[in-house]
Amino acid sequence: MDQQELLSLLALKKAPLIGDIMAKRLIRTFGNATGVFEQQYKDIAAIEGIGEKKAQFIRNKDGLFAKAAKELEFIEENKIKYRVYYNEDYPERLKYCVDGPIIYFEKGNINLDNPYTLSIVGTRQITSNGAAFLEKFISEIAPLQPIIISGYAYGVDILAHKMAIEHGLQTIAVMAHGLNQTYPRNHAAHNEEMLQNGGFITDFWHTDNFDRKNFLGRNRIIAGMSEATVVIESASKGGSLVTADLACGYNREVFAVPGRVNDKYAIGCNELIKQSKAHMLTKTADVPYILGWKERDVAVQKQLFVELTEDEKLIYRYLKEHKEELLDLIALNIKQPVHKVASLLMSMELKGVVKPLPGKRFQLV
Repeated sequence: MDQQELLSLLALKKAPLIGDIMAKRLIRTFGNATGVFEQQYKDIAAIEGIGEKKAQFIRNKDGLFAKAAKELEFIEENKIKYRVYYNEDYPERLKYCVDGPIIYFEKGNINLDNPYTLSIVGTRQITSNGAAFLEKFISEIAPLQPIIISGYAYGVDILAHKMAIEHGLQTIAVMAHGLNQTYPRNHAAHNEEMLQNGGFITDFWHTDNFDRKNFLGRNRIIAGMSEATVVIESASKGGSLVTADLACGYNREVFAVPGRVNDKYAIGCNELIKQSKAHMLTKTADVPYILGWKERDVAVQKQLFVELTEDEKLIYRYLKEHKEELLDLIALNIKQPVHKVASLLMSMELKGVVKPLPGKRFQLV
């Protein structure tokens, strides 16, 4: 990218009162970020939604460019990669978020070609039940090789990252500060593994320290990059519920693990389900089934020794005899509801036992 355009993008990113939505409007109006700073103050102020107060940044462009030059120096010295919203390498789903960052920064070994992306969020005080569900969930969905995205915080976040690494999945941590820092500090012990198996992204400068007010900006990227957001546990208030709301606003799927009504960290998930903001997530197969991950371009690893439930054994014996069959006819012949059989088939698919065919037909692998 032309260095002047990069400096202009950085300067526009730091312009007071502008933000990403207004920045995109200005770039759209004047052709690029460089063009924005070539305009007269009155022409900027005349743009709908800008006005005289917000247009003040153009009068202080020298100060903005001085700061941008220092950030560019950090980017170059530390070999920080950046992605710009109008370039091809920008995450496809994030392009459709009106408030997606005009530029963000990353380091690590990140490959965004995989279409399967899941955000996993939840409480910092994860319970033993929540941890057990999360560990089982990632181990069972690992054959589909999704990218796991979270916020590197205590509790659900860090466990999601660690389990993703354990199962050979790419994992991305979205940070609420610059890439020269790690928060929480003791999570720095995981940085090297993260860099090898994914990495870190942020739209904050290296001069931006950790601040709770940055969480909303961080959470919009977590929700925006993902095909779906999974909430493991949440109290009645918390950042994971904000992320879920953002995902809903982006028309993405949300899943929530239900819990007992009196459990503190089940309240948020139960409310999401009750308000029809989230699908009830009771088993791993619910996610690929609802997301339509049946026709996939990544190989499912067939297990050498597969444990099937009694209901799954019914399906296995039926397909062994009939070779391939329609979903509805399988359900009819084993005397089970269609929705239950669909879920069982997805579970068996994840285990590498069956594979889907066109027209809702299935056969043994």
